[in-house]
Amino acid sequence: MHRLINYIRDTRGELKYVSWPTRRQSIIFTVVVVVISILVSIFLGFFDYLFSLILEKFIL
Repeated sequence: MHRLINYIRDTRGELKYVSWPTRRQSIIFTVVVVVISILVSIFLGFFDYLFSLILEKFIL
């Protein structure tokens, strides 16, 4: 139990050195992640559709 308490204390102490992003940075990073995710899903969806059309030609 003593080791767990020391671990928690050490962890809290290390968190003081973390450089946390500002609210504005968090919002911008979130928007960037969402936009990139949407673009990648469109890109992959397009190729999935294209490959399914090509495979349909060979199968049927």
